[in-house]
Amino acid sequence: MGGVRTVGVIVETEAYDGPNDPASHASTVHGPTARNRVMFGQPGRAYVYRSYGVHWCMNVVTGREGIAQAVLIRGIECVEGEVAMSERRRGIRPLGAGPGRLAEALGITDELYGHDLRRRPLQLARGWAVSEAEVGTSPRVGVSAAADWPYRFFVRSSAGVSRPESWGRPRGSRASV
Repeated sequence: MGGVRTVGVIVETEAYDGPNDPASHASTVHGPTARNRVMFGQPGRAYVYRSYGVHWCMNVVTGREGIAQAVLIRGIECVEGEVAMSERRRGIRPLGAGPGRLAEALGITDELYGHDLRRRPLQLARGWAVSEAEVGTSPRVGVSAAADWPYRFFVRSSAGVSRPESWGRPRGSRASV
């Protein structure tokens, strides 16, 4: 963004399962609104919104058209452009551990609302290969409704994980939902 190439590998996400998920911006309580309309559109688009009126956050729309499902990008590890990311964060560390931090580090704002993530200036590409044992799950962070749902996924050893103290159980272990 801003003519400077920055690259981060996604190491933490949180899933939101649309109309039947009370924590989703597209829950049946909310339905389509001016804020969440992109979630009901084509998959692979950026759903960018303000969290508590302070931080930009970005979800990737994942459901079929008309099915409002999305994945919040919660953490990245910087791969390229660390100086630019640090400048955008005014030298505050960590750079990409947390949805607001990574949006700031990558220069994500509402200008990217609905952006096709196959195109510049913000693109999704294949990241690192990780083993099943390296992937953890836990309840979601920062939501009150359905907070106990194990919809948060992260790379256990990554410094880009926003809440390492809640690394949770290995993926595939039994959990009650």
